[in-house]
Order: sequence, then C-alpha cells, then structure tokens
Amino acid sequence: MSNLEMNKIKLIRQAILSLTLVAGLLVSCVPAAGPGLPTEPVALTPTLQAGNLPLPTPLPTRPPYTPGELVDYTVQTGDTLPALAVHFNTTDKEIRAANPIIPDDATTLPPGMPMKIPIYYEALWGSPYQILPDDLFVNGPAQIGFDTVKFVNSQPGWFKDYQDAANGDIVSGGQLIDVVATNFSISPRFLLALVEYQTGALTQKTPPPDSAGQFPLGNHDNMHMGLYRQLLWAANLLNDVYYRWRSGQFTQFEHLDGTLERPDPWQNAATVALQYYYSQLFNNDDYVRATHDNGFLGVYRSLFGDPWKDVKPHIPGSLKQPSLYFPFLPGRTWAYTGGPHTGWGTGAPFAALDFAPPSVISGCAPTQEWATAMADGVITRADTEGTILDLDGDGDERTGWVIFYLHLATEGRIKAGTRVKAGDPLGHPSCEGGEATGTHVHIARKYNGEWIPAGGMLAFNLEGWVVRDGTAVYQGYLEKFTQQVRACTCSDSKSFIAAGENK
Repeated sequence: MSNLEMNKIKLIRQAILSLTLVAGLLVSCVPAAGPGLPTEPVALTPTLQAGNLPLPTPLPTRPPYTPGELVDYTVQTGDTLPALAVHFNTTDKEIRAANPIIPDDATTLPPGMPMKIPIYYEALWGSPYQILPDDLFVNGPAQIGFDTVKFVNSQPGWFKDYQDAANGDIVSGGQLIDVVATNFSISPRFLLALVEYQTGALTQKTPPPDSAGQFPLGNHDNMHMGLYRQLLWAANLLNDVYYRWRSGQFTQFEHLDGTLERPDPWQNAATVALQYYYSQLFNNDDYVRATHDNGFLGVYRSLFGDPWKDVKPHIPGSLKQPSLYFPFLPGRTWAYTGGPHTGWGTGAPFAALDFAPPSVISGCAPTQEWATAMADGVITRADTEGTILDLDGDGDERTGWVIFYLHLATEGRIKAGTRVKAGDPLGHPSCEGGEATGTHVHIARKYNGEWIPAGGMLAFNLEGWVVRDGTAVYQGYLEKFTQQVRACTCSDSKSFIAAGENK
C-alpha cells in the first residue's frame, strides 16, 4: 500500500473518530469510576492552593498539522520508538524513515537527540505545558542525600506531628512518606509536594478538617481511609499512568464532567500522570490551575527549587540489561507461573514475573527450595516488603540495576548488607508479603529507580530465555530460539523451565 493510500485511510479514520467524539460530548455523562477512584468532584478546602490562583491565560495549544507532517521532537528520558509512534499517531516504520540514524536494535533513545517525527493530528489534545521532569518523579539518583524526616520536621506545618499506621507500625509523617516512596519507587519530594498542595501539610499549623479525618487526598473510598491509605491509592494511580504513557498504552482520559482529553504528544510521563490524577479529583478550572505554572509546580518550586533548572535524565540511550540467571538453583526445574504483571501495587508497571518451585501440595505450602541471586551484588533491603539485590554494589537501590524479590519467607531469608554471588541462596519462596495464593517468588527489575517492564523493548533475558508479553497480565511466554514456555498458574508441563547447569 502506498504512503498516499495510507494517509487517506488515516484521514478517514480521524474524521470518523472526531465525529464520534463530538457526538459523545453532546450527551451528558459521568465517567464510570475505576477501582478506588472518586465518583464525584471533591470540594476544595481553604488550604488548597488551587482555589486562590488565577487561571493561566492564554493556554498553549497545538495547530492541526497536515497528516504526515514532520515535526521537531527532542528525545526525553526513557523514550522508545513504539511509545513515540503511539503518542504521535504514526508508526515505527515512518519514524525510522525520517530518522535513519536510529539503529535497528535501539531500546531506549538517547535523551536530547533531535528527531523529526511524522505526526497525524488527533482532536482534543491536552496542554503541552510540562509540570515536572521524569527524573524527579521516580525515587532515583536525584533523591540521594534527601532526608525526608529531617525535612518534614524542619517545616512549620502540622505534618511533623502527624502519626499513622503503616505496615503494622506507628510512624511519623516523614517516615510515612518514606514507606510509600520506597515501595512504589516514587520520589519522596514528589509525594511531599502532592500532600502539601492538597492539605497544607508542611506550611499550615492545623490541618483542614478532612486532612485530619478520613479522605485527605479526596478519594472518598472506605478502603482508603486515612492519609497513609490515601497515599497508597495516589501512588498506585500515578505509577499506573506514568508507566502506561511510557510504554504507549495510555492514550486518553475522561474528566469528571465527561470531557475527553488526549495527552499532548510531546508530553512526558510525570506530567501525564499528574494530569490524570488531578482530572479525577478537581473540576475543570481547578484542574487547569493544578496542572500549570502556579499549581503543583508552584508548590514543588517553593519547597525544593526549580525542578527544570538542572534536569539529569535517569534513563540513558540504548539501555541494556546485564546478564541474569533464573532465580533458582542450577539444574532445578520450576514453573513459570506469572508473565508480566505489576511490580508493586496494582496495574502498571508490568515489571514482574513469578516462578514457583515444584510441590505436591497446592496453595501456600512451605518449601525447602531456595530462591537465588540472579547476579552478583549486595543485599540492600530484606524484609516482608521485599528483598533488594543491588547489582552495582553501592548499597543504594535508587542507583543502577537492582532486582526486587517478593514473597521470601522470614525464616531463612538473607540479611541486608550481605554480598552475594550469582546462584547464592536468598530465601525460601512463600506467600509472605503482598498478596499470594500459592508459594512462589516474584521478581522485578529497576534501573535508577524506574521500574523496567518485564516484556517489550527491554524484556527480561534469563539465560537466553526472553520474556514475551501475553494478551493479558500474568500471561505470555519465555522464548529461546524455537523453544517456548507458557506462563500458567496451573504449573503444568508446558510451564516448566530448568535453570542452566553452568553458573
């Protein structure tokens, strides 16, 4: 098919889509609330910054580009060709044709590289205004040296005296932020700015009524009562959108009044995550206030300085996974029970895989089998919330490659600070930590604080077995040349995989 014919097809499809959207907007509707999302707008309290801010004018917009028109784009950290193709409504092939310098085996693109991208205009693009760079969203290298508890205690607000239950312990406000930041790998500075914008936690002497009560961040869901559970909800939602935009799986969202918005193609993942978050909480005017200069960004700037002054991309171009072994002993055969699924929480990032040891008893049965180190490194954390194997050996899980293990039993689990070699035992698979219906080990990767999807451009490669995504979470395959192993909780013979003998 010629390029002219392809362009005609795209124009027809866009016209039909635009008519459909216009018709849909003429009908009064309220979007269905997803799990844990509020079902109605949240009334702003006096401590919220948004209510006292003027609307930014004029709002930036994009022109209706000619189909296939080449536009300028500068690569942002973590960009990949498949995701850019989705954002600009084009194809990998067309982007490569316009940028022949891109190598065939490209994974992540080099930040700062100028590109020409063929664009196909879509209606209802949102604002191109960028709120926060991605390296300040994740709990990565930029957060080294930041003492959350010390910072909170130095502020005049009520948060320094706040206490809540988290992971079975009573913790202070700063400790609560660190728990969420560590588990979800979201910047503690980001979380503090989020809480401050909605509750005045760091600057107000007394909390607004709802902040001292049940739903301080506006999610009126009885499963998320109290600030800790509200933060769990917010972190999970923000991560889900951040990583789905990053992979090209997030293309549009609805506001509380039913208005449809498509993120601007030039947007970055952190900004899109914040846009969606505030779209689910605020009416249109307060959404605009929150997502522009003096909104969340204004609060972040007042607390921590200008985030755009010295941007340091945390994902380099052509990122490669180091050599990794299966997480069990050489010569042992385990079942591949879970294809790509969430690394922590629910939804994206789909960074994790599950492996289960052989057992004659189903469910959460104890086992003497060992989960093992997948590479050389140092154990930086080991508890029911997870065990971290730090591959660069600096003892900080926010830098370089790390492997996250979940469901290692307390009895026999390795201690933090231990240096290990590939194949060394770390602990016994179990159902401890998180949610589990059967004994297994859950593994995921992070690089500089960012969860790395288990499939896709930087797929897990375990002894030459490469992860392939399935049609749904937990599904998929391990492939090596012509061999294929299916992910299945059934633990049947088609899901069995043997670790190599030569480690």
